[in-house]
Amino acid sequence: MLLIPAIDLKDGQCVRLKQGRMEDADVFSGDVLATATRWVEAGCRRLHMVDLNGAFAGEPVNAKAVLEVTKAFPNLPVQIGGGIRDFDTIQRYLDAGVSYVIIGTKAAKEPEFVAAACAKFSGKIIVGLDAQDGMVAINGWAEITEHHVIDLAKRFENDGVNEIIYTDIGRDGMMQGVNIEATKALAEAVNIPIIASGGITNLDDIRGLCAVAGSGISGAITGRAIYEGSLDFAQGQALADQLMGR
Repeated sequence: MLLIPAIDLKDGQCVRLKQGRMEDADVFSGDVLATATRWVEAGCRRLHMVDLNGAFAGEPVNAKAVLEVTKAFPNLPVQIGGGIRDFDTIQRYLDAGVSYVIIGTKAAKEPEFVAAACAKFSGKIIVGLDAQDGMVAINGWAEITEHHVIDLAKRFENDGVNEIIYTDIGRDGMMQGVNIEATKALAEAVNIPIIASGGITNLDDIRGLCAVAGSGISGAITGRAIYEGSLDFAQGQALADQLMGR
């Protein structure tokens, strides 16, 4: 069980949103590289970055900050989402040292794009499925689609995506605990790794996810909890390693 710290970028700063609302952002740091360094020194084995401005603009806005991190830590796997809607953007990120790109809105709007991306960039594509009551949301969570998260996940499984990040919008940034039941149900429905996201608050959430990791949950993204202090990142990863027998 990999614990993955999140750095969400808005206007060049590290922020956290509540339920994806851009107008409800808490700024945790104006120095993105220093924030990444903090998690590297705490022992993170992968870093999750999101270009929030890019998610709404439909193209990268905070790419410069992402590239500062990949340049400073060339051996750290970095995954980036937000505004990735074409092959050129994917190629630029990969060329700059990003390990995985996350396709979200484009995946729900044009599922065939995912298949083509997986064929061109094998092993580098992660799909982000953000859902409210099981229905996928797009455009920075501003629009709820008619796609059920499990139906889309099964399609992308056949396309060859590396992993799926599942975010429960209702829990994200609210410090109410992760939706273990829904995450487990998704993991059991497909045969590709699921990364849990949204609501991870404390060590109890780590224990809960590890207890059902056998269903196919490979990791958990955490943001607000590690910034506000309800979860110590190093302690959380150590617990996950212990529970998983690493």
